[in-house]
Amino acid sequence: MEYLQTFDLGAAASLITSGFQLISLDKANPRKVQFNFLREAGIEAVLDDYWSNNLEVRARTFFDNMKMLKNRIYSE
Repeated sequence: MEYLQTFDLGAAASLITSGFQLISLDKANPRKVQFNFLREAGIEAVLDDYWSNNLEVRARTFFDNMKMLKNRIYSE
């Protein structure tokens, strides 16, 4: 299996909102978290749309996914 990694919270929430599977969070670095996604068809295109400000997602779902990721980051 191949993975796509990002340190950007907004990008991670966008990928989840777009239906991609978050595999794990790597908290080895105390200053930032790495989000690991299963590399699937179309994931790079969604990430490119996010970075170019062309990605459209459901706002409330995006917000809920941001909260879920923050909860996972700060738990434990």
